[in-house]
Amino acid sequence: MVENTFKYRIDEFLNQLPVLQYRHAMRLIPELLDVSPRTFANYRNIKLNDSRDIPHEKVALLEKLFALHPGELQNFVIVASPITELTDTDLYLAQKL
Repeated sequence: MVENTFKYRIDEFLNQLPVLQYRHAMRLIPELLDVSPRTFANYRNIKLNDSRDIPHEKVALLEKLFALHPGELQNFVIVASPITELTDTDLYLAQKL
C-alpha cells in the first residue's frame, strides 16, 4: 500500500480538533485565507513531490491559526548552506538555476 505523503500537515492538525471546532475551522479558515473552500481543499491535498505550493503568506497564517512555529506546518526539510559559506563556484552555479 502506498502512503500518501502531503507537503503540509494541515489535515493532521485539523484532525486533532474536536468535531465542532473542526466543522467551524473548515468554514472559517478559507475565509481567513481569502480563498475558496475548494482552493483550501486543494492546499490540503498537495503531495510532497508535487510542484504546486501554497503562497508563503497563507502558510504563515495557517501556522498562526494552529499556534505553530514557523516551518512546523511543512512536512519536509529544506537543506541549504548559508550564503557566507558558499564558494564563488557555488554562487555561479546558483545563478545558472
